[in-house]
Order: sequence, then C-alpha cells, then structure tokens
Amino acid sequence: MSGWTEFVAAFAVFLLSHAIPARPAVRARLVGALGERGFLIAYSIESLVVLTWLIVATGRAPFVELWPFETWQMWAPNLALPLVCQFAAFGIGAANPLSFGGDPRKSFDPQHPGVVGIVRHPLLWAIGLWAGAHAVPNGDLAHGLLFGFFALIALLGMMIIDRRKRRQLGAARWAELAARTSFWPFAALISGRFKPRPSRISALRLALGVAAWLSLLLLHPLVIGVSPLP
Repeated sequence: MSGWTEFVAAFAVFLLSHAIPARPAVRARLVGALGERGFLIAYSIESLVVLTWLIVATGRAPFVELWPFETWQMWAPNLALPLVCQFAAFGIGAANPLSFGGDPRKSFDPQHPGVVGIVRHPLLWAIGLWAGAHAVPNGDLAHGLLFGFFALIALLGMMIIDRRKRRQLGAARWAELAARTSFWPFAALISGRFKPRPSRISALRLALGVAAWLSLLLLHPLVIGVSPLP
C-alpha cells in the first residue's frame, strides 16, 4: 500500500481496533478469555502497534500543504508537552470518579480532589493538548486530519463523559463531586474553588511526568526522525 491508501487503511484499522473491543459483548468475551489484567495488557499493546502504524502512514501520505511551516510553530508542542506529561502522570490511576483512567478502588474526596481540581479530565486533556499543539507545526492535510481527529475526539469525549456521569450519578451527586473541579484546566484553581495543598502533591508522579517529557524530547529524533527543538 502507498499514498492515501495506507493512510485510510491505518485510520480504519485504528477506529475498528478501538470500537470493536469496547462493545460490551466483545469485551466480556475477551476478559473471560484473558482476564481483566490480560485484556488491558493486550489492548494496550494492540493500541500502541496500531497507533505507531497510523503515525508512520501519516508521514508517508502525499504532502498537501494547508499552511506553510515556520520555525516559531515548533514552540507550540515544546511548551505544551511538559503540561501534557504532568496531566498524564497525575491522571493515570488517580482517584477520579468523573472521568476515565483513574483507579475506582481509590476513595475520592470532593473537598480535596487532587489533580481533578486542576482539570476534571486530565488524560483527555493530555491527548487534546498533545494533538492540538502538534497540529501547529504540521500544516499538511494528512497530519491535520490525524491531529485534528485526536483533538476533536478528546474534546467530544470530555463532553460525553460529563453528560453520562451526570446521568449515572444524578445531578445532585454529580454537582457535589464536581464542585471543586473544572472542565477547563486551572479554572477551579483561578476561581478559588480549588485550593491545593502542596504537602499532598506526589513527588513521584511529578518526577514521572518530568521523566516522560525528557524521554519524549530525547527519543523524538530517533523515533520520528525530526528534532522537536526549534
């Protein structure tokens, strides 16, 4: 396959590989065969492989310029990625009944919501910021479709989850849990609804976020073939 054919095929496989396992009947059968942990490991590996193919196929697609490249555009991902990595580091496995990616076994305190007080959907915002920032220096059609898709899915995902959680929990309970959180990053902090306690900030998660950012920065030329620095 070459040109747009590979790009369309990779996009289709990516969508199907996420849509099919998410169906309750399919997921139940896979969990029954692999176990919950086995399913999550297999799903993660499969997602990474398909995503890698999609990124490679995007790079091979015919170049159709949407806007010209300027060196200053590279500052967008360079400024966004440290925040993206911190959102991911603090969001994965956190106590968060209002979004996905958290640990349901952890107790959530709406008076002290942790990272959820910074942003209600840390992982989806990480994806959206990553995609939106990378779209800026990649002004061709294929990359515009790729990063635009991820940014749109992240935004729609947050809106859908908020609506679903409000329905599942009931309006009163959802409002109680979300009182010190915000859809937009830092909005609850700026308004004063959320007042973080520095002593409760996890040094380990902070270090993991920094390590992830530095790893992406150093590996980008080797994996993607282009230096991320202006």
